[in-house]
Amino acid sequence: MNISDILSPECVALNMDCHSKKDALDTLAKTIADSDNATSQIEVFDCLCARERLGSTGLGNGIAIPHGRLKNSKKTIAAFLQLEDGIDYDAVDKSPVDLIFALIVPEDSTDEHLQTLATLAEMFSNKEIISKLRQSRSSAEIFSILTG
Repeated sequence: MNISDILSPECVALNMDCHSKKDALDTLAKTIADSDNATSQIEVFDCLCARERLGSTGLGNGIAIPHGRLKNSKKTIAAFLQLEDGIDYDAVDKSPVDLIFALIVPEDSTDEHLQTLATLAEMFSNKEIISKLRQSRSSAEIFSILTG
């Protein structure tokens, strides 16, 4: 699985002004719904929030990967936000989160879901990639880093 298979350039946003975890999840849900007419913003938001209730998807080091399985979804969709300022995300290290990669997969795509999360976790453990994402000043540049 390549990130370019699930992330489109219009689903990458930078310098976003989100003030809370809920605000960030809502922005991600809107971004995903806007990119796919078959997907509802409310359903995506509810899906991401349901997963967060099980435990925070804040990995530490300012990174979060909210994710969930969406009923009636036909394809995996992703969105990425670079926040202007870090937010409280209940991350494992209690650090503010400023880089958020959201992932929505079809309800029956368990293997794909786990493989994609593993790919993302590996990518976001690379300090050089994280640094480049934080320093990027265009969504095209961020898209290139994420998909390169």
